[in-house]
Amino acid sequence: MPEVRLTKRIEFAAAHRYCHAAWDEARNRAAFGACFNEPGHGHNYMLEVTVAGQADPQTGMVVNLYDLKRVLKEILEEFDHKHLNLDTPYFRDRIPTTENIAVVLWRVLAARPEIGRLERIRLYEDEDLSAEFLGIDNQAGVTKRYHFSAAHRLQSQGLSEEQNRRLFGKCHGHGSHGHNYVLHVTVQGGVDPSTGMLVDIPALDRAVAERILRRFDHQDLDRDPELAGRITSGENLVRFLWDLLVKGLPAGRLERIGLSETRGAYYEYRG
Repeated sequence: MPEVRLTKRIEFAAAHRYCHAAWDEARNRAAFGACFNEPGHGHNYMLEVTVAGQADPQTGMVVNLYDLKRVLKEILEEFDHKHLNLDTPYFRDRIPTTENIAVVLWRVLAARPEIGRLERIRLYEDEDLSAEFLGIDNQAGVTKRYHFSAAHRLQSQGLSEEQNRRLFGKCHGHGSHGHNYVLHVTVQGGVDPSTGMLVDIPALDRAVAERILRRFDHQDLDRDPELAGRITSGENLVRFLWDLLVKGLPAGRLERIGLSETRGAYYEYRG
């Protein structure tokens, strides 16, 4: 029988500070930037917990959602409105990065059999940054979200005007139209035990800015030399963005690129 996955979201608030005790201030500042500031800073975290299994034939459920919610609230009592470095025992020997917090939460939840089989944990530090853990030692994923605004017009050189209009509708108007694109970049790899990070986020930001954002933000995509002659559909664009970024990562490997054209249209490419 096929498995079903159930995802529950729950929020908690906590403070943390990035600091490697064996490093001097200059090295900590270089590695962690403002996250090294004393005494720490805080976030409203969003935790997504995914469990998997077969639906029970009597209840129709993978797990009783009430039980899952109860366990999550009980576990998060240790973390909610706490300073993670000072008030919890989990970060005495590790830096409470988003990646490490996700790993800790996985281990705590995996010890609770009443929630069923844990499939995935995703922890949002804010709306634009999340870490994902699937239970594989020292392997995690980080997703960063970016924004750019651009115009395009859908048309195929091999079709007549009437055929283009029939196929693309309003997207084949007389002039270009625009979107506020949302770009999701997911990197996977090993978590550095010294920093607790998979990838240096400012370095990732620079790579995305240099290769994608500066090139396309507030531009007409159809006028880009390498896109000229291509149909600038979401499918073609997300593959093109992958090619631009895949060799420019500061660390880890590119796992997927996601592109939201509108709230109702999302494209994803995994190379």
